[in-house]
Amino acid sequence: MVPNDAPLRLILDGAALVSNWRWLSNKAGAPAGAAVKADGYGLGAREVSRRLAEAGCRDFFVATWAEADALGALPFGAGLSVLHGVREEDMAAALASRARPVLNSPAMVARWKAAAPGRPCDVMVDTGINRLGLAMADAVSGLLDGLEIDLLMSHLACADEPGSAMNGRQRERFADAAARIPARRYSLANSAGACLGPDYGFDLVRPGIGLYGGIPRPEAAGHIAPVVRIEAQILQIRDVPAGETVGYGATFTAAAPTRIAVLNLGYADGYLRAFAGHGTVRAGGQVRPLAGRVSMDLIAADIGDAPVEEGGWLEVDYALEAAAAATGLSQYELLTGLGSRYQRAWTD
Repeated sequence: MVPNDAPLRLILDGAALVSNWRWLSNKAGAPAGAAVKADGYGLGAREVSRRLAEAGCRDFFVATWAEADALGALPFGAGLSVLHGVREEDMAAALASRARPVLNSPAMVARWKAAAPGRPCDVMVDTGINRLGLAMADAVSGLLDGLEIDLLMSHLACADEPGSAMNGRQRERFADAAARIPARRYSLANSAGACLGPDYGFDLVRPGIGLYGGIPRPEAAGHIAPVVRIEAQILQIRDVPAGETVGYGATFTAAAPTRIAVLNLGYADGYLRAFAGHGTVRAGGQVRPLAGRVSMDLIAADIGDAPVEEGGWLEVDYALEAAAAATGLSQYELLTGLGSRYQRAWTD
């Protein structure tokens, strides 16, 4: 448990989270679930799930049974699916859980049929990503006979790449699978897939990054609101003479007398070294650059004449699309890498 007086905090906008979820559903013309794996993409799966369930979300997705257990019971009868299915080692946890496994291989299908006959499950079919999922030949071979499939799903490989012809090919393959495999519902699209519109919506979309403020495709710009802000406390303010350097490797040299704020944030907190030379902070209404490298626990910023003091707080710019473009990191990495030392403060 991070203390409320921790020198590092995430300010999380619950209203933006819910607004993003609704926009993605409307864009797809289908109900939206929510991917809350990786602890809600780093924001806290329980708090994310509670807010979305209160807004009407009824389908949630995690990667593993450990994540399902950590999430606990969901309100309003919401369902939970475990995307990585059931290994032999998972069976005890799966049978004790109300969550549904997503069966990805013939071995998983056989395992579930033997251990939980008649109990609902989900099934993933591969339509071209060649990652998890049953080959189409297996899926339509009779292998799935006798299963009670709640959700038949697949996953788009190139939905976030405008103009990719692969999206249409995968959609056609999935529509063919949906026509041949009985299930209660069908789902193909993630956040980027939802942006492709109702042709990709089927019965349910499964957004992740778009919920949390990521821009999965150009269509989402101006509609998806930021959810995450980083604030770090100033541990020290230094006056660095002209010609002196700052930080490891002496990569920053003060061209003139420079006022530096040292902040409690570093790559151990997911603010990675790629931000050196690119990162900025907000100080007294000014946008100010980092000075030198990102350390494990510290960064330094050139704060000029901004009216800030030791013990004060600065916002560290973390708009996901812009940060990804500046650093070469993906929006997914930027979110899921946020560490455990932040105080997470929700506003609604």
